[in-house]
Amino acid sequence: MAAELHVELVAADRQVWSGEATLVVARTTSGDIGVMPGHQPLLGVLESGPVTIRTSAGETVVAAVHGGFISFADNKLSLLAEIVELADEIDVQRAERALERAKAEADAGAERRADVRLRAVATR
Repeated sequence: MAAELHVELVAADRQVWSGEATLVVARTTSGDIGVMPGHQPLLGVLESGPVTIRTSAGETVVAAVHGGFISFADNKLSLLAEIVELADEIDVQRAERALERAKAEADAGAERRADVRLRAVATR
């Protein structure tokens, strides 16, 4: 059995995903970070972007995370964000329309959220 870490991906309104993983890749304010079992303890601020989780079962879970925090200690990784959307839950056509609307309205925040959704789907 490969080394594992326990992952909790949590949004403000729900627990999005929980399970065992061999690798998690996320974007922080310091850049992209990969966390594997045995990683040094860390506490950081998440940037909006896709989070990729490689599960112990060999599957890949991708989520669009819109800001938040990442914490790792004792092989337990917590990703806490205000908004988290699993790539499988994202309606691509709706996200594309939201991106077009945000660009037309010059709404940088909405444009960033729509872009993250589309990147999460493309990463999946």
